[in-house]
Amino acid sequence: VSMDLNSASTVVLQVLTQATSQDTAVLKPAEEQLKQWETQPGFYSVLLNIFTNHTLDINVRWLAVLYFKNGIDRYWRRVAPHALSEEEKSTLRAGLITNFNEPVNQIATQIAVLIAKVARLDCPRQWPELIPTLIESVKVQDDLRQHRALLTFYHVTKTLASKRLAADRKLFYDLASGIYNFACSLWNHHTDTFLQQVSSGNEAAVLSSLERTLLSLKVLRKLTVNGFVEPHKNMEVMGFLHGIFDRLKQFLECSRSIGTDNVCRDRLEKTIILFTKVLLDFLDQHPFSFTPLIQRSLEFSVSYVFTEVGEGVTFERFIVQCMNLIKMIVKNYAYKPSKNFEDSSPETLEAHKIKMAFFTYPTLTEICRRLVSHYFLLTEEELTMWEEDPEGFTVEETGGDSWKYSLRPCTEVLFIDIFHEYNQTLTPVLLEMMQTLQGPTNVEDMNALLIKDAVYNAVGLAAYELFDSVDFDQWFKNQLLPELQVIHNRYKPLRRRVIWLIGQWISVKFKSDLRPMLYEAICNLLQDQDLVVRIETATTLKLTVDDFEFRTDQFLPYLETMFTLLFQLLQQVTECDTKMHVLHVLSCVIERVNIQIRPYVGCLVQYLPLLWKQSEEHNMLRCAILTTLIHLVQGLGADSKNLYPFLLPVIQLSTDVSQPPHVYLLEDGLELWLVTLENSPCVTPELLRIFQNMSPLLELSSENLRTCFKIINGYIFLSSTEFLQTYAVGLCQSFCELLKEITTEGQVQVLKVVENALKVNPVLGPQMFQPILPCVFRGIIEGERYPVVMSTYLGVMGRVLLQNTSFFSSLLNEMAHKFNQEMDQLLGNMIEMWVDRMDNITQPERRKLSALALLSLLPSDNSVIQDKFCGIINISVEGLHDVMTEDPETGTYKDCMLMSHLEEPKVTEDEEPPTEQDKRKKMLALKDPVHTVSLQQFIYEKLKAQQELLGEQGFQSLMETVDTEIVTQLQEFLQGF
Repeated sequence: VSMDLNSASTVVLQVLTQATSQDTAVLKPAEEQLKQWETQPGFYSVLLNIFTNHTLDINVRWLAVLYFKNGIDRYWRRVAPHALSEEEKSTLRAGLITNFNEPVNQIATQIAVLIAKVARLDCPRQWPELIPTLIESVKVQDDLRQHRALLTFYHVTKTLASKRLAADRKLFYDLASGIYNFACSLWNHHTDTFLQQVSSGNEAAVLSSLERTLLSLKVLRKLTVNGFVEPHKNMEVMGFLHGIFDRLKQFLECSRSIGTDNVCRDRLEKTIILFTKVLLDFLDQHPFSFTPLIQRSLEFSVSYVFTEVGEGVTFERFIVQCMNLIKMIVKNYAYKPSKNFEDSSPETLEAHKIKMAFFTYPTLTEICRRLVSHYFLLTEEELTMWEEDPEGFTVEETGGDSWKYSLRPCTEVLFIDIFHEYNQTLTPVLLEMMQTLQGPTNVEDMNALLIKDAVYNAVGLAAYELFDSVDFDQWFKNQLLPELQVIHNRYKPLRRRVIWLIGQWISVKFKSDLRPMLYEAICNLLQDQDLVVRIETATTLKLTVDDFEFRTDQFLPYLETMFTLLFQLLQQVTECDTKMHVLHVLSCVIERVNIQIRPYVGCLVQYLPLLWKQSEEHNMLRCAILTTLIHLVQGLGADSKNLYPFLLPVIQLSTDVSQPPHVYLLEDGLELWLVTLENSPCVTPELLRIFQNMSPLLELSSENLRTCFKIINGYIFLSSTEFLQTYAVGLCQSFCELLKEITTEGQVQVLKVVENALKVNPVLGPQMFQPILPCVFRGIIEGERYPVVMSTYLGVMGRVLLQNTSFFSSLLNEMAHKFNQEMDQLLGNMIEMWVDRMDNITQPERRKLSALALLSLLPSDNSVIQDKFCGIINISVEGLHDVMTEDPETGTYKDCMLMSHLEEPKVTEDEEPPTEQDKRKKMLALKDPVHTVSLQQFIYEKLKAQQELLGEQGFQSLMETVDTEIVTQLQEFLQGF
């Protein structure tokens, strides 16, 4: 039924009013009712009526707009289920643009957005009148209407500019060239009006015209950047862009007459930033069209940022944008000629020439000096923060959220990029700055200390470029180490900077023999009276242990002191971010020294449960604790069992899909679970119990599946009988579900788990995974086409056939019923397929297993097996070629897969010691036929038994079915038997 406008309006209005209620008893049923109406014809016409009626309650109108907007997303497209009729859409489109007179700002913005949403789908084909209507409406004299029409014009342009399909781009190009002239004159008009009014002192009028300037500039930005294929060929576009610099100067000058702290100021700064965004976007999208603007952009930016011109008018965000503009021109790939100049395009060479002409020696030197001696200096504000909130200071310095738009990182990146591009010019300049700072600095001269801090910052940032020009080892011993020993409080910026600087050079150039001196210094600085210095020292320590030249033997004498001091630092800091950072350093240390950490971790092990409890609200800190635990468990090995009272509940929570924190903790939680199993000396009831979390994890079938399979294998190796008895039935169900919908690689992972279970527990394994085996059997008979899957099928079946013959017989019987065939015939087909697809198997263990499994069918007087005898021998000889290696001393062959108890592998300094799981796998291998039965001996015995069964003549005629070349090879392998 269609809604009648008048009667329905009252009802819908009533329900919308209830839906704005604070009382859930009123709110919920109202929301339900609105949900049902969503697909009712006429509902959106009623909503339009409601939100365009300015006498109604604001909240109700706001809600009506939101429901309308959601309706566009869901039901406006023709192909959508419950799509709106063409008639209703036509009425709605007309209704949306009859009046641009919405009095409430927020609602006006929402209406503009929803008109843009409809335009995205319908403009221009179904809605040709939209743009002409907007163009007419932005010309009207009425202030409100003009503003609202301009707001809508902007949102429509923005939306249409974002469409990416070629046909849509073409339409936008047509639109842009049609209205560009108009958009320019509109913007110029509002801009001139604003500039005239600034001096009038009428704040309301100034704000109103500035608002229009901003909106019309936003429209122009979208048209300029996205509206032309070759913008440099369009006079108007290039005229507008060239004009930006003068306009920017006018606007920057205006900031002198507008107060520092009001709405006008905020809008003015937004407009100034928008000008710079137009240039940056244009450079990004059309680097070669930007070429004529390079010179002007560089002159403008450099004069405002690096000379007196900018004094009194620039502000931080503007400086950041100018620096970005310089940086993007310096780094732009399009402007860099090839090594071979002739290979570069004329456009590239043209741009390169303009850059080279601008960046002369004096200009570069001046930029470099100003960056270091002006922008790198720690500010009053930063020094106050250092004193009052040291942790806040370190977080800010290492990249808090506001960081990427703030000035310091921006100046540092610009310095790095310019230094990299022009390092031959700038290296001597920086070296000269270093020269003037030899020896200690007077602690009373704060300015000198800050200058030195800034120069050291530059030397750290340019470490890679200065590699050949600085003898860092000498400088470290003669200059930097003594600086670290000045313990005066006012010297702390330098202590922090020097230890940071060393961290920057560690991986660039730092002699290994000097490490102990550095460790000594780190131990002292971790006891520094200043917290910022201690935190920075921890960071450099992490860079040192992470470096590929790190040597454990040099580090061990300092390990206890460092670990104790780091642990104290972890307790002292209070901010979540800093705790995470220090934990991360501790983790790196534990990871590098591995089992050597055991004597020192007691304190940390006792503290972590407390920290875990305190960090309930901080999931990222909990992630850091999980990472630390992973390294701790690896370092502790079997002793990690003592951590179980804390460790297992942590794993339980982190991997429980029904608990909200799992979103953050799952990945690290699974890793910790796996490492705990690998290092567990024996199973405990609690360790077994957390496996209850696995079934829902397998249902998620996410990127964590691989770790889940490793965990399941871990349990099979740890305690196959208890584990399989408790969980195999459920696990088997999960596997059957997974096998239906998973990738080939996933299938292989599932089957490998089954294969492991059969290998570890030949009696219980086949019973427990019985429901999966028919599909394996069928896959073999039908000749599964993916080699890796087929190989795994044969691995699983080989285990059953070799290690549980009675189970194999019952499976064969079951399959014979399913296929409606004789058991013998089915067995024959299976052997034939096995022989045929033996090449799919690449793992040596599985190849030997196949030979053992098929040989185990002998001796036999079954005609089918005799019929396949030749294939069985072929596979056995292939197996012998795989495993037999010649003993050079005796000249005899032996099976290289055989293992004995006596071999203890030697662990070298660099290798990880074997985990408990490695030891378990070794013990299992000692019971596995693949590693305990000599294939040579097995073939000999089976052939002998077959000969005894058939008699000499019967056996001879059987052997004659085998290729003579194969028989010869077999005899060679069996010499001496």
